[in-house]
Amino acid sequence: MTMKKLLAGVAAGAFALVTSATGALAIDSITVAYFLEWPTANQVAQVEKTYDEALGVEVEWRAFGNGNEMTQAMVSGDVHIAYSQGFVPFVVGVSNGAPLKLVGIAVTYAENDLCIVRDDSGITKENAGELEGMKVATPIGNVTHYKLLRTLDHLGVDASMVDLVQMNPADAAVALIRGDVAMGCAFGGALDRMREVGSPLMTGAEQEAVGINTFDIVTVTEDFANEHPDLVRTFMEVTEAANMAYMADPASALSTIAGAAGMDEDATTAMLANFGFPSASDQMGPNWLGGGVQEMTKGVADVMVEAGNMESSLDDYSPFVDDSFLQ
Repeated sequence: MTMKKLLAGVAAGAFALVTSATGALAIDSITVAYFLEWPTANQVAQVEKTYDEALGVEVEWRAFGNGNEMTQAMVSGDVHIAYSQGFVPFVVGVSNGAPLKLVGIAVTYAENDLCIVRDDSGITKENAGELEGMKVATPIGNVTHYKLLRTLDHLGVDASMVDLVQMNPADAAVALIRGDVAMGCAFGGALDRMREVGSPLMTGAEQEAVGINTFDIVTVTEDFANEHPDLVRTFMEVTEAANMAYMADPASALSTIAGAAGMDEDATTAMLANFGFPSASDQMGPNWLGGGVQEMTKGVADVMVEAGNMESSLDDYSPFVDDSFLQ
């Protein structure tokens, strides 16, 4: 079955579900926040207006510069759904009272956020305890820092015995290449430079297997979720169908996704190669909305407070995570 036929079938069924469940819709349009130059599988449905057809309303896709801007727009009522919002902006937002709910995982990219050990150190995940007493470069108070702590704990390393040095990715790459640190943790292009002298302590796949994840999320406002639950559910159903169709035939979707992201096809291919789009059933599992995300939200919040990047964290973040729209 082609991507277009699959999405059309889901759209028809979803529209029937929404109209039968809600009768006359109370709204005629919704606004969804997204990022340019961030290609995702659902953009085929975005371009072909599959979302509009399935939801029975006009869907306006509004580009934002960062996740904090998305949160502000949602709090003000200008945006109903944020697609591929960054995890940290969500943590900061709900910690400060933003009425948001995390309803799904938009994209994973564990291979784009790693800790690289110098090859000449002789350190691997099997003897990671040797990092105790050594310098490790990492940005402090964010997801990368939290993942480092989780990784060290998983490998039996006492993090309090590791000399963590605050460095942004570009500086961490320089320090690792010069040999100033035994390991550098970073994300994005800095990893390519780090790989010239080292290898990951744990690969992204190895981290994800034990619930140490890197991802962007789908968030909605509490009001929208409460007043239009069927629209949220249908939005997630169309997204699921788009993800499945993309994974079945990524080549046919490339040009459409590249156009929607505002990128050339080579750059789009390179980015998508490191992206994952977990199924709804996987998202409801223990590593994700079934418990892992709630634990990670609390962990990241506490790390940010300790680093001085946030005043305080909440005792429990589970009320802000809702997997019911994936069911």
